[in-house]
Amino acid sequence: MHDPNPSLKVERRTTTLRELALEKMRSAIFDSRFQPGDRLVERTLCEELGVSRTMVREVLRHLETEGLVDTLPNHGPIVAVLDLKTVAEIYEIRGLLEGEAAAACARLADDATADELESLIGHIQLAFHDKDYRAVRAFTTSLYERMFTAGRKHVAWEIVQSLTARINRLRALTIASDNRGGQAGLEMRQILVVIRARDAMAAHRAAVAHVSRVAEIATALLNDGQAKLPFKRVG
Repeated sequence: MHDPNPSLKVERRTTTLRELALEKMRSAIFDSRFQPGDRLVERTLCEELGVSRTMVREVLRHLETEGLVDTLPNHGPIVAVLDLKTVAEIYEIRGLLEGEAAAACARLADDATADELESLIGHIQLAFHDKDYRAVRAFTTSLYERMFTAGRKHVAWEIVQSLTARINRLRALTIASDNRGGQAGLEMRQILVVIRARDAMAAHRAAVAHVSRVAEIATALLNDGQAKLPFKRVG
């Protein structure tokens, strides 16, 4: 018998090949396998990823929407170069949104939520100790997601998610800097202390101070030329 109202649900059993290729490319950029300014040659990427040229083009277009890839006239796609103005604006947005989220979390979160945040900070510190920077990025994203949702800042979190690729690229840059693990752990735990104390104003200040410190590190690295390399061809 024909169902007059068939389900629109899409069955998804496994991660698609396109999603896997996209994640591989993101990780290669975050982990500096592909450096800022590197040309991304489709033929070479097809061979390295083991996918079709059509899929490579789709992945590159998606990475361009995320701000990780630029397309230059007569040169084609390259890994986007980090410029100081854009970086400053990203950290400015982070400071505004994360400050409000931390304050809201302090007002609304219960002890169980604070315990979740503490557990995530523990995972972040362990990942730092193991120099597992991919895990640091993943757990840090989870930490902020929990803080935003606990503070009922759902639209603000959607805005952060739209910048996730750029934020994680900068995070990949700063977390590998000297002794960042120890500093980051102290800063995050200070935010947690005032969230547990239900001190919204102090939570706002601590979150903004954390972002400001990371912004200083990223700016220093960029100024030192550690994140900008000469234009070159990949493959």
